[in-house]
Amino acid sequence: MVLDSQRGSAAGATDLECGSVATDPMEFFDRHHTTLRQAVDAIRGRHFWSAYPESPSPKVYGPDAAAEGQAAFDAYLGRDFPLDQAGDDDRVVTERSPYGIELGVGYPHADADTLVAASRATLPGWRDAGVRARTGVCLEILDRLNKRSFEVAHAVQHTSGQAFVMAFQAGGPQAQDRGLEALAYGYDMIASYAPEVRWEKPQRKGAPIVMDKRFHAVPRGVALVIGCTTFPTWNSYPGLFASLVTGNPVIVKPHPRAVLPLAITVAVAREVLVEAGLDPDVVLLAAERPDERLAAELAVRPEVRVVDFTGSTSFGDWLEANATQAFVNTEKAGVNAVVVDSTDAYAGMLANLAFSLSLYSGQMCTTPQNLFVPTGGIATDEGHKSPEQFAADLAEAVRGLLGDPARAAGILGALANDDVLERVEAADGLGETVLKSERIPHPDFADAILRTPAVVRLDAARGDVYGREHFGPVSFVITTEDTAHALRLLGETVTERGALTAAVYSTDEEVLVAAERAALEAGVNLSANLTGQVFVNQSAAFSDYHGSGANPAATASLTDPSFVAGRFHFVQSRRHA
Repeated sequence: MVLDSQRGSAAGATDLECGSVATDPMEFFDRHHTTLRQAVDAIRGRHFWSAYPESPSPKVYGPDAAAEGQAAFDAYLGRDFPLDQAGDDDRVVTERSPYGIELGVGYPHADADTLVAASRATLPGWRDAGVRARTGVCLEILDRLNKRSFEVAHAVQHTSGQAFVMAFQAGGPQAQDRGLEALAYGYDMIASYAPEVRWEKPQRKGAPIVMDKRFHAVPRGVALVIGCTTFPTWNSYPGLFASLVTGNPVIVKPHPRAVLPLAITVAVAREVLVEAGLDPDVVLLAAERPDERLAAELAVRPEVRVVDFTGSTSFGDWLEANATQAFVNTEKAGVNAVVVDSTDAYAGMLANLAFSLSLYSGQMCTTPQNLFVPTGGIATDEGHKSPEQFAADLAEAVRGLLGDPARAAGILGALANDDVLERVEAADGLGETVLKSERIPHPDFADAILRTPAVVRLDAARGDVYGREHFGPVSFVITTEDTAHALRLLGETVTERGALTAAVYSTDEEVLVAAERAALEAGVNLSANLTGQVFVNQSAAFSDYHGSGANPAATASLTDPSFVAGRFHFVQSRRHA
């Protein structure tokens, strides 16, 4: 890793706005170089490390941070969002809070031609600024976003439906860690190699051949980040910062129902760029009118050379098939699986699974859907359990977890959209209902729709049901011939439909080895015997890979080298010394 004082130029920078005083981007780099060094060490060592504390405690963020964040969020409501950028031909209002409060925030609108032209114009200056200057700017952006985590948390809560603490953690510090992780990969890939060298080749007779060589990390071009409604920042920050650090200007296209968290992000990024004497249009917001299909229009533009997307399988498949000019990264739907063979901690297993099914009302791409149980039952520390008993005990564990409405509200959050509600309502017709989904009242928001998980029993022959994703709080207990059959079905469903997570419970080492082999062959990340405060639908930045790119659920992993490397090329020039 190289952390020195080499400075890139700020070529192509625009005049400063609002009378701001220019800051050399390298001042940002120097300010945050310790964080960068630790981040690079963490991605290499895969040990625990976090740059941004996930606790919303006033002892961490200060006694006034919560109130200031609430006030900042409230100030956006019913007004035009303060963002001055290219185009600005109209204002669009598309969001509604799953908790029922009026948002009414208006965002600047620009057409695809305007956005692409403005973004492309910044490419030479952002590229020529150099990797250290770009890294310094990105580190400062992340630092400022962290200081505004309460503000972002309210924005995430009232667009995605996440409960506030989850919105704070996943939408704030954990998203920031994921952005920093991608940034560290990009910096390390470029800065670890010599940018120039005097090359000498000895000759048997005469003087050596001497050449001066320069090596340039050349960005692919304009990058497009297409946000999702459930995790607008967590899923967008890796692509955003991976593209920025490698020299690509970025157009951020939020989901129409979750614009505010990414609008705040874009505003902070543009603020830092201006202070650094760089063109703020390096980062642009692409808010769209209802049914405009701006993402599809932008994604196939020849100038757009990088696309990051999280969302439906249908649009992800469309992007992969049609945005052929771009380096495309998609995270789509999947059927996450759990194989239950045996356990020496039955109560702990049930509690862990109950929480995993309930968290954010199952509206996570990592939530378990298919729980495979042998027809002969499972051995536990509480005696033998039949599939029927396991299903009944799991249902009771969910009821116990969500029995208190206040506690349930903090775990479930609100349903993000009507499609999720329709799937929950239809769950009873899919098989034998073990646990019926119920509506839970929210103590603070009467209009919020909170639903407990539905659990349905099926036979292994009903692959037509469990073989497709039912996004939301719907899960299946599926009876199989034996554990080997269960592992085979795990591999088949993941290979065909994709998955982001898999889990196994067993006290038999041979089963655990077989499960790991099945997961490797299917290309899905595996967790074994989770019974404590680590859950299958959570992943830790700098250590856990989110997705693998090895099955249909995603084309890339958040975050690994391949996710970043496709965003730039090394191009060299040489001359005789």
